[in-house]
Amino acid sequence: MVSFLISVKKLLTTFYLILKKEDTRSLLFLIIITLISGTIFYSTVEHVAVLDALYLSFMTLTTIGYGEVHPSTPLGKIFTMVYATVGLGLMAMFISVIAKAYIYSKQKRHTRDNDKNRRNG
Repeated sequence: MVSFLISVKKLLTTFYLILKKEDTRSLLFLIIITLISGTIFYSTVEHVAVLDALYLSFMTLTTIGYGEVHPSTPLGKIFTMVYATVGLGLMAMFISVIAKAYIYSKQKRHTRDNDKNRRNG
């Protein structure tokens, strides 16, 4: 349990550090705009509640797709195909940025610890 909490702390620290970068903030902004646009579309075209529309947008972007709420109109189905394709690309980029930063910080910490051990040993 302790190692899990340490990993979560490292992940949150990494997330905080990458949000300091302008390109990462821009990518996160694009994801938020994509979620908002999907929510607006689904709530108006598919006539679902805003929370259900946000849920559908999030499930589509993350490719989870439980299927409780799904588009029923032809326009909604076409939008979902395009939305999922664009959203998948955005989410993949964002997840890769987080993973890369996490791995880099872990390698950097490992290198620093090794250098310290060589000096003290």
